[in-house]
Amino acid sequence: MTNYRSFSRRRVLGAGLAASVFLSVPALAQAYPIGERDSGPSVSGALAAAGTTTTYPPTKIHVPAPTGPDKIGTVELHLIDQARDDASAPGGKRELMVSVWYPARPRAEGPPAKYMPPKTADVLSHSLAMAAFGLKDPVFDFAGSDTHALVGVPAQFGRHPVVLYSPGYPLSRFYGTAQVEELVSRGYIVVTMDHTHEGPVEFPGGRFVPGTDVLLPTADETKAAVDARVADARFVLDKISLLAFGLNPDAERRQLPRGLRQAIDINRVGMFGFSAGGHTTANAMLADPRIKAGVDLDGTLAYDMQKGPVGPAALHGLDRPFMLFGSDGSQRVDPSNTDTFDLSWATFWQTQKGWKVNLQLPGTNHLGFSDYQFFFYDIFYGLTGDDDGAVQVQANVGGILDRHRMLLSQRTYLTAFFDQFLRGQQQPLLQKQSQAFPEVQFVS
Repeated sequence: MTNYRSFSRRRVLGAGLAASVFLSVPALAQAYPIGERDSGPSVSGALAAAGTTTTYPPTKIHVPAPTGPDKIGTVELHLIDQARDDASAPGGKRELMVSVWYPARPRAEGPPAKYMPPKTADVLSHSLAMAAFGLKDPVFDFAGSDTHALVGVPAQFGRHPVVLYSPGYPLSRFYGTAQVEELVSRGYIVVTMDHTHEGPVEFPGGRFVPGTDVLLPTADETKAAVDARVADARFVLDKISLLAFGLNPDAERRQLPRGLRQAIDINRVGMFGFSAGGHTTANAMLADPRIKAGVDLDGTLAYDMQKGPVGPAALHGLDRPFMLFGSDGSQRVDPSNTDTFDLSWATFWQTQKGWKVNLQLPGTNHLGFSDYQFFFYDIFYGLTGDDDGAVQVQANVGGILDRHRMLLSQRTYLTAFFDQFLRGQQQPLLQKQSQAFPEVQFVS
């Protein structure tokens, strides 16, 4: 019988959890959050040592329920880009895993989709447990946690706008699940993509490709990564277009949900992304006119936020709508504030030709625009039963803004943006400060 030991709130809070997470996890330590990180004490050697002798149970996370009326279905696709080489792949060509999330029929019944596949979950749970708590145990039970989506169920009748999602460098596509599920519950089809060789990716049959060991890429390395991501996004859109025309793009030709092809409106396509995914979104829009509107969640549009150079989307601007949505301590356009000024956002603001808005969410950290904004609460509370401690831990990671309001604000403004520019429904929420969301500020 496993001897589970007590988990000390004081141990974690006193060790500077936020600094540990930012500096120790490959999925976070990269060029994009530099200059956006919280200051805090370094990781305690005692904390790390304690983790070598203590065993804790894996704890499920709870994705906050989406607020829209539609049920959610999901299916994964294995895509192979015959136009791009990858010597490490079995067939020598670039391979991607994507998830298609779609509105499901009201009476649909099926198995719930898990938050992550098992091998991806194991790697990420181990790395986060060590980085955040100094523990060797995989305390995040990502593989055992349910989402609100049902696997492979029939798609809702009617045609639905399509939104692509690109994660931060080098994060998993699953770390945007809370935002994705909200959009789908509001009638959107959302396609989330992993960028192979960044975060870990699990392919059909259990084949596993680990993530990158490059924790702090140079500007040149970051440019190469963003360029590859843009090519990924355009390729994925090509394949979703084929799906809409009745072809099955999955490499294994696995069965697709009934009605999915008919549900795709390929003439109404948007995109959003977190961190490097925001930069990917902007550059993909510059390269591909099929993407009608885009959102950057707290991602610099430069290849190095402080040193540059500024990326092409910022240099040239876009002729379609784009929303900047930044955290409390980053992505400002005021050059007098040297701690938070980002030349790439300021440059984009001057060059952007299409509709634009620059929103800020005070009280949030960079990671507050990913699923990190809620699941550290679940883990700490599950280990300790200490609500106050869990709130503090969550605040160290996602920000001091109430986590429920943090997610609600993001979900609401993302939906409003795509409702206006993919559905043609004017949104007063995007015009000025809202009394219903005083936490969201219009910067420019």
